[in-house]
Amino acid sequence: MESSNPRPSDPRPSDPRPSDPRPSVADLLLEQPPGEASEAEQSLEALSARTRGLIIESIHHAGAGHIGGPLSATDLLVHLYFRTLRIDPQRPDWPDRDRFILSKGHSSIALYAVLALRGYLPVEELRTFDQASSRLQGHPDMSSLPGLDMSTGSLGQGLSPGVGMALAGRLRRQSFRTWVMLGDGEIQEGQIWEAAFVAARYNLDTVTAILDANDLPQFGWPAAEGFTRDRPYDDPRAKFAAFGWHVVECDGHDHADIARTFAAAATHVGQPTCVIAHTVKGKGISFMEGDFLWHASVPTADQLATALEELDRLVQGPAAQEVMA
Repeated sequence: MESSNPRPSDPRPSDPRPSDPRPSVADLLLEQPPGEASEAEQSLEALSARTRGLIIESIHHAGAGHIGGPLSATDLLVHLYFRTLRIDPQRPDWPDRDRFILSKGHSSIALYAVLALRGYLPVEELRTFDQASSRLQGHPDMSSLPGLDMSTGSLGQGLSPGVGMALAGRLRRQSFRTWVMLGDGEIQEGQIWEAAFVAARYNLDTVTAILDANDLPQFGWPAAEGFTRDRPYDDPRAKFAAFGWHVVECDGHDHADIARTFAAAATHVGQPTCVIAHTVKGKGISFMEGDFLWHASVPTADQLATALEELDRLVQGPAAQEVMA
């Protein structure tokens, strides 16, 4: 059945919510033609820095939560929500919107922070993260928060509903795309590969899996000395290609490179695409980067202050200052 809600050429709201503190930033990013640098890329980098600040502030305030994985996924999420996804924060249930599933659901705070900056919820609500009555639980709950397309948390289960959504879109003759972010540790789960097989079997070229390859899972493999985090997985490019996927790789912290690979995924025909994004766990905070102990640690007040100072120093230029001000 043809959708009764055709996709408009520009789904952005004409009157951003008062709770969105920086609607002009979204306008700047979405109006900038893809591929052009200058203020748009500068603003994306600033949005990433602001998102990281919100992540660590929220974890500090909650006294619990994951932090290393959210920081590694930040640039990818910012790029998705400000440059790639066709969405309307004022109509989170718009039938022809692009879908996004955070399969690595324990990184929910990064998604909440980006959703807040994009206008789906007030930024101030991030201070309720992980509270019993909050819409912002430790893992995404689609029944609580508009803008979430799937509840996740049990690792390995996010790609399957993404495949189902793509199949449903095909049957309904809708043109939306489905994007699923996977953690590199969770691709050890067998269900990921069952879904990968089905996606390729049905030539679901509207499906893109983004692998947040930070190479530092919380737990490793058994070894003589106990266990090792070396080689948490073997050659994901070859594995996804063997399952019939189109595979591209990028620096998951370089917005120009992310733009290149996301465009390649969106235009590829006949196969689902896996974007292997090479990232750093704890990215953006020097004392957290590459340290598995920051998988789920809570920063002290002094560590929070140091981290925010580092993030402030990362941002330069007028467009960036508009985001951070």
